[in-house]
This record gives sequence, structure tokens and C-alpha cells, in this order.
Amino acid sequence: MPAEYGHNSSATTRLRADARRNRDQVLAAARDVFVELGAQAPLDEVARRAGVGIATLYRRFPDRAALQRAVALDVLALAREAALAAEAEEVDAVAALGRYMHAALDLRISAVMPALLGQISFGDQEMRQARQRAVEPVLRMLVAGQAAGALRADIAFGDIGTLLVRLSRPLPGGMPAAVDRQLAHRHVDLLLAALRVAPAAGGAELPAPALSLEALQRLGGRGAGASDAHGTRNSRE
Repeated sequence: MPAEYGHNSSATTRLRADARRNRDQVLAAARDVFVELGAQAPLDEVARRAGVGIATLYRRFPDRAALQRAVALDVLALAREAALAAEAEEVDAVAALGRYMHAALDLRISAVMPALLGQISFGDQEMRQARQRAVEPVLRMLVAGQAAGALRADIAFGDIGTLLVRLSRPLPGGMPAAVDRQLAHRHVDLLLAALRVAPAAGGAELPAPALSLEALQRLGGRGAGASDAHGTRNSRE
């Protein structure tokens, strides 16, 4: 093979790697900006945080809607990867669920998906498949934990999804961001400790509703409202 060809191939590989890195940086920055400043935040701020020029951002994402959709699909894919890793590597279903919930907080999926509601469609086939693929490992964790007697029998997927949304919201009063994140992770651990304990014989059980994934999706069809961690709307505040 001519030396020139090998040099060109190496240069092309580097350019592709740079392009992928730029894309990942833009998506991560956009996720944070949309959470912190809203879905209509200036795209110049996204480019600034990503460390790229605004022209580079627009080469990848021709308009705001394209960027918002890419952010949603990206965070769903990252959440699925985190859930699969937790499911495969943790010793039991509750530990896997806890690891996933901590990862979901770090990914900010439960904050960015509600921020994008009403901005982009979540009903097309690609988005529906991405959402389903993201929740499947979490559903398996719940089933496995309950089958093993390690998780309360009266919790449902909707509890996990909507709790993540609540924990992802910044606390009021100017709480420092680092402290806010630390408290959110602490509260996940408190929640998991409670989920591990089955109701005592004759004790109080959780009040209704226990929302399955299907129930959460049905509620989402009724109009504006909150969202679970994967973009399914929920009428409860």
C-alpha cells in the first residue's frame, strides 16, 4: 500500500474521531443547558459549553429541533447502556436498580426529558423504540427483585420513573449545584433502603396508584403534565 494512502487513511480516521468527539460534547452540553436554562436556551451557550464554534454545532444539527431530538435519543441510549451494565454486573436486582438510578441522576435523563416535552415528538417509531429499549432492563430488575423477595411487591415502574423526576429537580433557595447533586444521590440510597424492606405483616401498604409502564403511558395521552425518566407524560405533579 502506498505510504500516501496510509497517511490519508490515518488522517481520515482522526477527523472522524474528532467529529464524534465534537458531537458528543455538543450533546452533553445541550443536555445541561436545556435542563438549566430551558429548551429555548440560546444555542450559542450550548456551543460555548461544548468548546466548539456555533458553525460546528449547526453543521451537525441544522436547527434547534434537530438538536433537541438528538439529545433525547442520546440520553435514552446512554440510560439503556447504564441499565444493561448494572443488570449484568451487580450481584442482585436491588443493587442493579440502585446503580441504574444513580447513573440516571448523573445523566440527567429525568430532568432533560421533561424539559423537552412539547418541543419535539415522542410518538414516532424511532423514539418509541428508544424509550422501550431504555426501560426494558429496568422492568426486568423490578420483576427479578420482587420475585426474589428483595423488593416490595407493591411498587411499580411508575414509582421509579416519577421519583427520578422529582429527585432530578434542583432544590429551591440557591442550593449549590454540587450539594444538590450529592443530596439527590443520598436520597436515592434512602429510597432503596425503604424499597428493600417488605411491609410488615398487617402493616400499612403504599396507597394507590401503583403505576405500571402501560398506565403511565395512558396517563401521558391526556395532555400536558410531568414526565417519567424516559419521556412518558404523567398527570401527577
